[in-house]
Amino acid sequence: MSDQAENLENKKDYSASNIQVLEGLEAVRKRPAMYIGDVGVRGLHHLVYEVVDNSIDEALAGYCDEIDVFINEDNSITVNDNGRGIPVDFHEKEGKSALEVVMTVLHAGGKFDKDTYKVSGGLHGVGVSCVNALSTKLRAEVHRKGIVYEQEYNIGVPTYDVRELGKTEKTGTKVTFWPDKGIFETTEYNYDTLSSRLRELAFLNKGIRLSITDLRNTDEDGNHLHEDFFSEDGLSEFVSFLDESREQLIPDVIYMDGEKNDIPVEVAMTYNTSYGENLHSYVNNINTHEGGTHLSGFRRGLTRTLKKYADESGMLSKLKFDISGDDFREGLTAVISVKVAEPQFEGQTKTKLGNKDVIGAVDQAVGEMLTNYLEEHPKEAKTIVQKVIIAAQARHAARKAREMVQRKNVMSGSGLPGKLSDCSEKDASQCEIYLVEGDSAGGTAKQGRDRKFQAIMPLRGKILNVEKAMQHKIFENEEIKNIYTALGVKLGTEEDERALDTSKLRYHKVIIMCDADVDGSHIETLILTFFFRHMKELVEGGNIYIATPPLYLVKKGNNSRYCWSDEERDKSIEEFKGAGKESSVSVQRYKGLGEMNAEQLWTTTMDPAMRTLRQVTIDSAAEADRIFSMLMGDEVPPRREFIEKNAKYANVDV
Repeated sequence: MSDQAENLENKKDYSASNIQVLEGLEAVRKRPAMYIGDVGVRGLHHLVYEVVDNSIDEALAGYCDEIDVFINEDNSITVNDNGRGIPVDFHEKEGKSALEVVMTVLHAGGKFDKDTYKVSGGLHGVGVSCVNALSTKLRAEVHRKGIVYEQEYNIGVPTYDVRELGKTEKTGTKVTFWPDKGIFETTEYNYDTLSSRLRELAFLNKGIRLSITDLRNTDEDGNHLHEDFFSEDGLSEFVSFLDESREQLIPDVIYMDGEKNDIPVEVAMTYNTSYGENLHSYVNNINTHEGGTHLSGFRRGLTRTLKKYADESGMLSKLKFDISGDDFREGLTAVISVKVAEPQFEGQTKTKLGNKDVIGAVDQAVGEMLTNYLEEHPKEAKTIVQKVIIAAQARHAARKAREMVQRKNVMSGSGLPGKLSDCSEKDASQCEIYLVEGDSAGGTAKQGRDRKFQAIMPLRGKILNVEKAMQHKIFENEEIKNIYTALGVKLGTEEDERALDTSKLRYHKVIIMCDADVDGSHIETLILTFFFRHMKELVEGGNIYIATPPLYLVKKGNNSRYCWSDEERDKSIEEFKGAGKESSVSVQRYKGLGEMNAEQLWTTTMDPAMRTLRQVTIDSAAEADRIFSMLMGDEVPPRREFIEKNAKYANVDV
């Protein structure tokens, strides 16, 4: 144990008396989604985050600097830290070991005792007891005060009292759990999802070493997949990582880390030559997708300080219209992280910070940081202001283009695009629209659909790559104009010109349907980039889906079977070969939707009873931002590296 940790240990003993109990575990297994979001892939990975958050809390309190995560061969998870170890002494109120209380009682933990943890990560504080309730088995091993303790649980119930295993020179907690297959849709962990979150946590908590090891597979040299994450410079490294495939406008990352009004604030920002705004905000390591008071404080501080500098420089004198806050954020990449003792969350997904005192703290921090930078870097300051002026001029042009998009289409009478084949149902929650690649496939889809609730909108060719386009060019693009009009959404609210008004959304399911070939994948990515950059609200609201047409039709005599993968195809061929010798097996490869007739398209891809839709979700907004800019931006080397790492096989269409 370090001297610092020993001093802290003496100053504030962490024992059973610090563990407060709020309520029991009964409801977790009945309504798991209430506690971990859902029982799909996202909820499964959330279990790992809950356990890691406990270790991060120890790190934030100054007692832990190493956290290791293992995906075991059987898809169980082990999280190991070098903190103080969960207390094991007797808990007076509960009448059992503090370890058992932490592991079996919801909302029990040191984080509810202000003296133990000033701030803590984790959104709902349901903690490791929730993980225990949703696992068939969980094992906790505690190294504490020279002794190793352990306890095991089945579905949250201890199988024996806490027992001693022997002596130890280490301190820390090791938790291994097996997610319940009866609760979760899948219990197979995704390495990339977990490594992405651990990387993010390393950036957000500089000085802490996190690692992930996948014990399920080995490479050609017999090594397990493994990554270490450590950040010495925190958010400034995070911003550089996010912007690695963008062209920089200024060479620096502007950075500050300090306390304002007793609130720890860390901010890093830079400018690139893109036309987007990429802000990522965190409270106690939680990604606040919907923003909140810390984001408002950042925007206020940025606009106020930059506008003052621009006015005093005289560079705005020839501009014929006012500059808005949006103009100062074009081409900006920034990460804002605050630590709040008692965060109040609001918004639809409880990821919007509501604490009013945070606005002033962040505003003040950003103002001081930017003022110092602009004074010390006059050349870069001038470059930033010139970018702001160009953004203002482009926004002025974009507003006119946007008004054109939202003006009624007099020709069609209804204001809807002429290419749209609408559905008869008027309840948007029952309606879905297919955005279909090409007029030919669009025609087939129109014939095959259920016209009561399914609308079809053919898109001609490849839509604009919005990653490289100025805003007014986007609104001038015919296909994009048609998408806005068909969906019934509007751009711009009183607060934010870039915000999307979804109150009149005409279809609650927006389904992208492209050919199953290389061109189709490219078009799909272009459309997804557009939604991520300009209709992110629909992605976050779970409205965007991808259709999955079959890749093959395997036939033998009168028997036929659709296949969605090479494995399914091979299995079907083997089964058909073994079913008799009267005829040979034929395989048809569907490269395009147009190769299917209307009935086949309905049966395989559009019939709600039979189809498979992939819902588009964002696990990590920062990672999604980085990948879209890499795939669709100008920089080639990062894209090539990404493709080489992720391409499982070459899909060559001849």
